[in-house]
Amino acid sequence: MSLSVGIVGLPNVGKSTLFSALTKNEVLIANYPFATIDPAVGVVAVPDPRLDRLQQLSGSEKIIPAIVEFVDIAGLVKGASAGEGLGNKFLANIRETDMIAEVVRIFEDEGIHHVSGAVDPLSDIETINLELVMADAETVSKRIGSIEREVRGGDKGAKALQELLKRLLPHLESGKLANALVMTDEEVVLLRGLHLLSMKPVLYVCNKKNGAFNFDEQNDPRWGELMDFFESTGAEYVVVDAGVELELKDLGEDEKQEFRREYGAMDGGVGDLIRACYHRLGLMSYFTTGEKETRAWTVRQGSTGPEAGAAIHTDFKDKYIRAQVVSFEDLAIAGSKALAREQGKLRTEGKDYIVQDGDVIEFMHS
Repeated sequence: MSLSVGIVGLPNVGKSTLFSALTKNEVLIANYPFATIDPAVGVVAVPDPRLDRLQQLSGSEKIIPAIVEFVDIAGLVKGASAGEGLGNKFLANIRETDMIAEVVRIFEDEGIHHVSGAVDPLSDIETINLELVMADAETVSKRIGSIEREVRGGDKGAKALQELLKRLLPHLESGKLANALVMTDEEVVLLRGLHLLSMKPVLYVCNKKNGAFNFDEQNDPRWGELMDFFESTGAEYVVVDAGVELELKDLGEDEKQEFRREYGAMDGGVGDLIRACYHRLGLMSYFTTGEKETRAWTVRQGSTGPEAGAAIHTDFKDKYIRAQVVSFEDLAIAGSKALAREQGKLRTEGKDYIVQDGDVIEFMHS
């Protein structure tokens, strides 16, 4: 399963720096708008210390982690939904991703120009979200205009979609994100074909800078406003120092920790960001482990045994018989599958079993 995260934000907030730190690939970084014109794509491993422990237990030759794909999308500007800047291209690139990591700057630095003239993260969020909403309003309006013929032809699905769109359009025109509209699960499914930008899951990424005036450290009123917004909307966020992570990206883990101590920034936040995106996408990992490899398999939260098995091979879904399952925690404590079996921790599960994050599984199939 390969899902992608679009890194979105206004110019000069640190998107390309963050992307480079995430992917360990150099991309064009410059202190001016539109430094990034074509999206860069990088595949990033999801940090998971459980893999190291499983490799030790199994004596595996290699580890294969779960991955998330990140797309560095050029800076969005006010008026993008009307074609300003490179608006149409930006919005098309966002539309192709599964979720949005919305980067906002939470530091003052006179050497780094802000496109609005002043650093105000909440205002940045409002600007970006409004562009997404306005683009969606245009999409919905066009679909309302084209769906009438299908409704007249007696298509019940089209009629249900038409009613939903007529309820959604004024919601969007009032400046609200599509995912803020109260909808049933069935209505959410109806909207999928429109690929609305403001229906995508969002993770807000607060980018700070080591040694600068950081709003979170200085208890700046702008930080308080941002926290109030996150709390009132139930939004998820992480704090990162993209610059520190970029400087450390080529170092080994021990060297990174030493330099972080010198910087006074023990955690640059990139690992938290990757894990948060994975979770925000509704994903989790189960493991297979043996002498050849220890591997994390990506599945949606709530997957059954057969659905999880399909991540390995489609035959595992249709020909699933049962699976031997032990939680990572129980296996780590026991020290081996044999001891876990003796302790009653290794169990057999059927087709209705809901796989849990961290399960270590061996599938039996026909």
